[in-house]
Amino acid sequence: MIQKPRAFEIAKDLELSSKDIIILLEGFGVHLKNHMARLEDNELDIIFEHYTQAHIVADFSAFFNVVPNEPATHEVSVPETAPEKKEKKNIKIARVVDTRPQNVDLTHLDTEKIEKLVDDKVLESGKKKEKIKKGHQQKGKQTKRDVSEVAKVEHAQKPVVREPKLLVLPDEISVGELASKIGASGVDIVKKLVQLGTFAAVSDVIDFDTAALIAEEFNALAEREIIVTDEDILLAEESDNDSDMTHRPPVVVVMGHVDHGKTSLLDAIRDTHVTDSEAGGITQHIGASVVNINGKNITFLDTPGHEAFTSMRARGAQVTDVAILVVAADDGIMPQTVEAINHAKAAGITIIVAINKIDKEGANPERIKQELTEHELLIEEWGGDTICVNVSALQKTGIENLLEMVLLVAEVKDLKANPNKHARGTIIESRLDRGKGAVATVLIQSGTLKVGDVIIAGTAVGRVRAMHNHLGERVESATPSMPVEITGLAETPSGGDLFYAVTDEKRARDVAEARKQKIKDEINKSRRKVSLDNLFDSIKEGEMKELNIIVKADVAGSVEAVKQSLEKLSNDEVKVRTLHGGVGGVTETDVMLASASNAIIVGFNVRPDPSALVSAEQSGVDLRLYRVIYEAIEEIELAMRGMLEPKYKEVIIGHASVRATFKVSGVGTIAGCYVTDGKISRNCEVRVNRDNIVVYEGKLDSLKRFKDDAREVASGYECGIGLERYNDIKEGDVIECFVMEEVER
Repeated sequence: MIQKPRAFEIAKDLELSSKDIIILLEGFGVHLKNHMARLEDNELDIIFEHYTQAHIVADFSAFFNVVPNEPATHEVSVPETAPEKKEKKNIKIARVVDTRPQNVDLTHLDTEKIEKLVDDKVLESGKKKEKIKKGHQQKGKQTKRDVSEVAKVEHAQKPVVREPKLLVLPDEISVGELASKIGASGVDIVKKLVQLGTFAAVSDVIDFDTAALIAEEFNALAEREIIVTDEDILLAEESDNDSDMTHRPPVVVVMGHVDHGKTSLLDAIRDTHVTDSEAGGITQHIGASVVNINGKNITFLDTPGHEAFTSMRARGAQVTDVAILVVAADDGIMPQTVEAINHAKAAGITIIVAINKIDKEGANPERIKQELTEHELLIEEWGGDTICVNVSALQKTGIENLLEMVLLVAEVKDLKANPNKHARGTIIESRLDRGKGAVATVLIQSGTLKVGDVIIAGTAVGRVRAMHNHLGERVESATPSMPVEITGLAETPSGGDLFYAVTDEKRARDVAEARKQKIKDEINKSRRKVSLDNLFDSIKEGEMKELNIIVKADVAGSVEAVKQSLEKLSNDEVKVRTLHGGVGGVTETDVMLASASNAIIVGFNVRPDPSALVSAEQSGVDLRLYRVIYEAIEEIELAMRGMLEPKYKEVIIGHASVRATFKVSGVGTIAGCYVTDGKISRNCEVRVNRDNIVVYEGKLDSLKRFKDDAREVASGYECGIGLERYNDIKEGDVIECFVMEEVER
């Protein structure tokens, strides 16, 4: 391969300095690093064109001094002095290389001198040719050479349009790597970023959108890199043809307040006696069953309440189509009824209200219907869209009507699934059996599950060894909306996990291992939940469009007041929405709902129970407790503006339960207490909780162990406690001891 010449070599051949060559090329927009730079063909053309044009010969008469009547061979007459001309007429000289440009500018030539040097005959024939040429040009015709010359000029004048370069970029890329892909310097990329208002170094990482904008500036189009994992390949969704879609049975969950007759209603529907075999009439298991009404099946999920329902939804499982809300006609809407309504609404499923116990004395179904309107459930006969059915689980009346309404809702929803593909569904419950190993109850949602299929559910992988339906009968296959119990998994999956039937067992095990590692990684790093501390950042980053809040207060009036006041804080960037409001302390159910819906719990004049406190800490739910309503409103408003700067945090020291009370003259009421956890310290602040409602908050007046004053009393010991300016202490009260620790800003 011939190496391209360097700048100093061309300068030497032209008897110039290297600096002259560099300066010349800079005038044409070409920048050489130094005299050692190698020159491209177009750069050589610029140099030669410039210096040949700069040294055009004005007079060619000496070169055209040809002797008449002699052939113009390679012998050229050289002008000489008069004496020498007589002796020599023709001298053969060396060949001269013509480095002049092909397009000679005739305006610079002395035409009169040239004509004298040319023979008359040659001149006459040349004039004729010139006339013919001019005649052709006047008629608008051009020779092939003329056309090609014009085409070359026009092509040179046209701007070169380059096709944009196609780049495949990941979600995040460093500035230096982007520069390498574009073919530009890192400094140029940084300059463009500064123009866009982003300050980044070459080693910094930018997102795809920013990188795409920068690429456009350099005539490049960016496409997002699609990373296909083993899980994507393994769990790829199979396409559904309309011809394969068939109607499936509706899946129903029964919800409501405790003792309102949920299990009794299912008992009446299935005509079994589940309640008789259970301690205290409380459902002890999670199961599923199928009933046949008028030749059509309905699948019922028998849950112990909305806790399991919420747990499944928190894992991303949407298993139910209809929720039957059981309300006792003689009792009315209760706190758990309201929670069930809010859970069903949050899940976006249809609610059918079953007013139970209409045969009991004091039953008032009309009052129930009125109370339902207070929770945005307007029944059909009053112009709403909520179906309401009067039933009696004991007398088994209204059951047929209720089931017909379920089928009607299913018909309106047009529930369909494709049974002709690999099965997918949800784990309803799982347990470890001593003889069978891991046993899981699953609900098929699409496809058909068969004995021998390899399935993956969460981190569990296995092959289906046996399948039993809700009646305990062994079956070989299960179709959509059918619950079955399966064995064969290597470990017990979690309730609410999605399961998939797959063909590649090895890849399934690899995916399960990757999921286990991901869980470990997530445990190691803190899971970011929405809180008042990060609320403004979430709003600013566009993550937060809606702030969900759960309100718990000591009285119903406070609940409504707090809800209305907080919802008024909504603005253009974020809408404040109250998911649930209730009277009483913060429970674990509230924390589960907050975790599933990414909500903040606001407690007004109430306290959380111990299990709720632990659950909130583990799941990262922000739990805010206030004594004054305007403090709650002000703090959330400041958080939305990004001006929240907490100064102190509350640290619980210990709890003591009041076992007895003694009245001492001149002192007041002394509480005989037992320290249940932590310790009670003389210098701490205390509050008195009665059924998780705060009835007093202040300071200790006295702390005694027997008759002696004590600085602190540890867990497991008894003590006497006197409170400052408060004597209304009662047995069963819980005295909570806490201190306020300053938090660095």
